[in-house]
Amino acid sequence: MCCGGCARCLGVILIPLSILCVLANILLFFPGGTIEIKDHISDEVWYFGGILGSGVLMVFPALVFFGLKNNDCCGCCGNENCGKRFAMFSSIIFAAVGIVGAGYNFAVSVLALNRGPKCNIDVSNSTQWIYPFNNGNYLEDHSLWKICQFPKSIVPWNLTLFSLLLLMSGIQLILCAIQAINGLFGAICGDCKCCGCCGGNGTV
Repeated sequence: MCCGGCARCLGVILIPLSILCVLANILLFFPGGTIEIKDHISDEVWYFGGILGSGVLMVFPALVFFGLKNNDCCGCCGNENCGKRFAMFSSIIFAAVGIVGAGYNFAVSVLALNRGPKCNIDVSNSTQWIYPFNNGNYLEDHSLWKICQFPKSIVPWNLTLFSLLLLMSGIQLILCAIQAINGLFGAICGDCKCCGCCGGNGTV
């Protein structure tokens, strides 16, 4: 299997990951499974890390990777080898786009996990919507979670979804980095036979 075949494998994995990231980000707009106004939702949710970073921006490299197996040997200007090199070189550019998108989502998720969710707490006999946690202290001390009175289960809700976004964006980063290297080899080699991958035997 050629470099395009390896890229296709990566594209197949990236597409469902992108969909899951979008769904996770959407769920974060309903803290604790409830409907809240904009001011009651954590700021990091509105950064759209899962929707824009690992979602929309990741669709382009995923589709390009997915189609490389068919496109990297089509030739250009009548030169088959030229087509292979150009297709693999273009995949490096799209891999960079994917790295930027996944990196953005990864950074937003880290920030959200460190800051903790925005919730309603009781302060001096009045309720306020604030960020009650500092520097991720709630991650180890679960007794602090009871500070949040509403929405119910907001801490595990945000923690679970942002952790999933962090994990999936990390996987996307690795896959795009792999394709950047794979694309470099493909651009240099030009011949599909030179870059076996995904269990390939070095044939088209």
